[in-house]
Amino acid sequence: MATRGSAAALRYAKALFSLARDEGRGDDVRAELDRLVEAMRLVPALREVVVQPLYPAAERRAAMRAVGERLGFSPLLQKFCAFLIDQRRSRDLEQIHDEYVRLAEEAAGRVRGEVLAAAPLSDAQLDRLRSALARRTGQQVELSVQVDPSLLGGAVARIGDLIFDGSLRTQLAQLRASLTGGR
Repeated sequence: MATRGSAAALRYAKALFSLARDEGRGDDVRAELDRLVEAMRLVPALREVVVQPLYPAAERRAAMRAVGERLGFSPLLQKFCAFLIDQRRSRDLEQIHDEYVRLAEEAAGRVRGEVLAAAPLSDAQLDRLRSALARRTGQQVELSVQVDPSLLGGAVARIGDLIFDGSLRTQLAQLRASLTGGR
């Protein structure tokens, strides 16, 4: 399951999100960040040039500018990326992206959650789980599902810091505790 980014990544993501919203471009900047992170994943040499401090900052800014022009980045994201390079924070780009996405989802009244299930979930099961979690959190819930056969049965859902454990192992432990009087 995913972890939260660093405090610095969150600060930078909040700053970028605030600027993007002020320009009315929150979703556009998110899409640009998606493209940037994907390009860095697909082209390791790009990631190396942008992230590794052994390249001079001017070269890294030029590489980022070229990528930004090719991928159609807004001046806002172009300036933000140059600023990250100057601040020696370009290594945090993926975490900044993740935090930006989380902030955008929160602002839209949505949260992302992750589910570990013992077996693949049917669409009906996933809809029931999503509805139950939405009632519990008061927000629309987007779920990603991973199968973990070690659970034996049931599922464990995580939304932010909240964990909903409906695994067979936990249910059996609770049953054991109630039958033995908590001993």
